[in-house]
Amino acid sequence: MRALHDEHSGALWSFALRLTGGDHARAQDVVQEALMRAWRHSGMLDPSRGSARAWLFTTARRIVIDEWRRAEARPLVVTHDVPEVASPDAIDAALQAWLIEDALAALSSAHRNVLVECFLRGRSVAEAARILGVAPGTVKSRTHYALRALKLALEELGVTE
Repeated sequence: MRALHDEHSGALWSFALRLTGGDHARAQDVVQEALMRAWRHSGMLDPSRGSARAWLFTTARRIVIDEWRRAEARPLVVTHDVPEVASPDAIDAALQAWLIEDALAALSSAHRNVLVECFLRGRSVAEAARILGVAPGTVKSRTHYALRALKLALEELGVTE
């Protein structure tokens, strides 16, 4: 656990500071809670299941979102102002890409290849079949099972949305 802390705490601290808008006290609480959850769920941090850093970042992000939701559920001040809608930023995109990369790496090469051709490269079933050297029906079948396997891999990484 100490190695996990030493390896990821600096990056996690920076990430938590950005998530909390520079609030040092809240960022410290977020980092502490994320590391406590890592300690309690150490099985989730097995390198064969994916990146520990991605798991920590996702956990920190969820902690901040949960805090925000609790605060939104019980507003302190009644106002007529419309709240600003959060927009995805580069950090969210990078974190999602990291998680998807880890999840794809957990799939068999046949499943990974069909998803890359059909979804990442935007190829039709016929084009993917030609490139992969398999029948179109095989591409359809592999796509079905690959998406199921990808969903499971993402769930194992802590993605539930």
